[in-house]
Amino acid sequence: MDRWVPAALPAVGLDSSLVWSALLRHPWGLLALLCLVQILCWTLVPTLIDPAPPGDVVEGFMWGREWVLLTYKHPQLPGWLLETSHLLTGSFRWPQYLLAQLTISATFVLVCLLARDTLGRDKALAAVLLMPSVYFFGWPTPQFNHDYAQMPFWAAICWLLWRASRGGGPGWWLALGLVSGVGLYAKFSTGLLLAFGGLWLLCDPRARSRLATSWPWLGLAVFLAVAAPLAIALYRIDFLPLTYFAGRDAWVSEHRARLYYIGVQMAGLSGFLLVLALSGLLRRSPAPQVPVERDTLVYLCWMGLGPAALIMVVSLFTGTGEAWGAPMYNLVGVVALAFLGHRLGAVEMRRLAICAFICIVAMSGAYGAIRWTDCNVRGRMDAVCWPARPISDEAEAIWHAAAPGRLDIVGGDTNLAMLAGLNAYDKPSIFTDLDMRFAPWITRQRLRDHGMLMVWSGRHVPSRFLAWVDNIPVKTVLFNWSREAPPVAISFAVIPPGTRYLPAAASSRTRHPRS
Repeated sequence: MDRWVPAALPAVGLDSSLVWSALLRHPWGLLALLCLVQILCWTLVPTLIDPAPPGDVVEGFMWGREWVLLTYKHPQLPGWLLETSHLLTGSFRWPQYLLAQLTISATFVLVCLLARDTLGRDKALAAVLLMPSVYFFGWPTPQFNHDYAQMPFWAAICWLLWRASRGGGPGWWLALGLVSGVGLYAKFSTGLLLAFGGLWLLCDPRARSRLATSWPWLGLAVFLAVAAPLAIALYRIDFLPLTYFAGRDAWVSEHRARLYYIGVQMAGLSGFLLVLALSGLLRRSPAPQVPVERDTLVYLCWMGLGPAALIMVVSLFTGTGEAWGAPMYNLVGVVALAFLGHRLGAVEMRRLAICAFICIVAMSGAYGAIRWTDCNVRGRMDAVCWPARPISDEAEAIWHAAAPGRLDIVGGDTNLAMLAGLNAYDKPSIFTDLDMRFAPWITRQRLRDHGMLMVWSGRHVPSRFLAWVDNIPVKTVLFNWSREAPPVAISFAVIPPGTRYLPAAASSRTRHPRS
């Protein structure tokens, strides 16, 4: 295990030396400081800049209030967490950003625990200090969705599997089974990591020997028990998430170049490579290398790089969403230190720490500047530019002026309808794509009993909504959203309770799945 002598730190002033010496003697303190800066910067900046949450977050909030196990897209653990954050705070403005950064910080801690067990305490801290330079731990994180909800589960599975297979007690196997099962509720693609872990468990002699005991099988039983409700729910909705995946795959294949996914992944790792160079870890070192045990190196490379490499290869033949690889880079810093850790000293550690904090502050600052400029100067209508609160207030006012009772259902243009319902006091349900397969909480009886508020962009009624709003008054409202761009027109139509005629609610048209 590497140790540093505080006197080896560059003498740049007494106070600075004392601070750095103390931080290096207490790496958990430095890790806590890193997490704190990550949480503060990436919570405050989006809260102050973005008038509306990102699209996936709005969808998560609207689906979370239904407390369903599974939708036509994904399992709903992220939605439950978002709804819980709202119930605890009463706000849709900032809790989702805090929640996202708590998951990122938890990932930092779990990666550090794995790296500590495999490489030693000091290299573990260095591995985590490399993580903020990876694009996927910065810019996209305000959009708390399934890709980011599963990040800590991937890190936890890697750590728990290592500890369990290296002689840990029964608690490690039971925890592995529990975390693996719950991880599927974040996103089904957690199963990819489980497949890699299962193959390693069968191939590694020391790990395979544990299968002769009862504890791995009890852990498997825990996993199956936790995952069983999800499997039953998947069967009951006719495996719609698989249909969504196939549709999304077809859309990406049609609209993206063959090397698009690999290009995005390489671009996302460019900052990581730059920080490796700036830290001095890529230079040749006369220090003798203490090799990492072969079994350890195989495990880190297999679990840390295997899933990402496989998806890159698969992307050459199928459509792959650019954010799907986000949780697959948790261990890139650990793998780098496994090969380059012999070059790590006090100077390199200090450079890594400085680069980590610069990455967090600079990237969050750039996020705020670019988002504000896009909305207010360039007039680019991104999802976060919509005036979410005014839209909800207007939607609720229009409903209560025209119909009795609470606003119970919003529908129409799904993205706008979700914004209309997000901040509404009545907490209406979203009628996704006006299709009951995608919104099973909506029934024809509920529509008749409670009515629905239709919402869409523009003044004219889109042809696909004509059957719903035929002969119903339409109110169009202009909303200011940018300092430079003109107001956006949004139309509302109240379908009052008691309406007998309703068009077919199950659409057979070809859909372009949203990411």
